[in-house]
Amino acid sequence: MSGLTKTVRSTIFAKTVMALTGLALFLFVVGHLAGNLQIFSGRDAVNSYAELLKHSGPLLWTVRIGLLILLLLHLVSATQVTLRSRAARPVAYTMLQPVRSTYASRTMLMTGLILLAYVVFHLLHFTVGVIQPEGHALIEQLDAGQRPDVYGMMITGFQNPWIVISYVVAMGLLALHLSHGVSSAFQTLGVTHPRWLFLKSWFGPLVAIVIFAGYVSIPTAVLLGLVE
Repeated sequence: MSGLTKTVRSTIFAKTVMALTGLALFLFVVGHLAGNLQIFSGRDAVNSYAELLKHSGPLLWTVRIGLLILLLLHLVSATQVTLRSRAARPVAYTMLQPVRSTYASRTMLMTGLILLAYVVFHLLHFTVGVIQPEGHALIEQLDAGQRPDVYGMMITGFQNPWIVISYVVAMGLLALHLSHGVSSAFQTLGVTHPRWLFLKSWFGPLVAIVIFAGYVSIPTAVLLGLVE
C-alpha cells in the first residue's frame, strides 16, 4: 500500500475532510440565513434576491453541485470516523458515563442524518414545490411583467403550524450539530495559537445560538403577524 493510499484511508485524513467540508457547509448556512432574513425587508427585497439567483445561470448550478459534493464528502467522512471509533472499542460500555464528551458530540452522526432528511423535505417544499404547491405557484405582478412570489410562498409555508414545528425542530438540531462541529473542526485543523483558542471553546456554541435565533425568527414573525 502506497503512502498516499495510507494517508487517504487514515482517520486523520477523514477527520480533516470532515472539518473542511463542515466549515464550508457552515458558511453556506450563514449565507442562506442572510438571504432568508431579507423577508424583514419586504416582498420586493426577497423576490428580487430570488430572481437574481434564478438568473445566475451556470453559477447557481455550480454552487448547487458543489454543495452536494461537500455534503456527500462530509457524510462519508463522518461515517468513516464514527465507524472507526466504534471499531476501536469493539466491546460497548456496560453503562456510559461521559467525562469530557457532550451530548452534541455523541449525537453528531444522528443529527447529521436527520438534517439530511430535512434538507430533502425543505427542497421538496420551497424549491421543487411538491409540498404546498399552491404557495410555489404564487406570482407577483409587476408593471414590466411578473415573477415568482417567493415572499408569498414563505408566508404561506410558515402559516402552517406543522411546517413551522418541523422547521424549528430542524433548526434546533442544526444548532446542536454546529455547537460541537464548528469548534471540533478548528481543533482538527490544528488551531493552537492562544489568540485563537476561543474558536475551539465558545465560538461553536455562540454561533449555534445566533443561527438558531436567526432562522427561527422568520416563522415566528409570520405566526405573530409581524410579517404578512
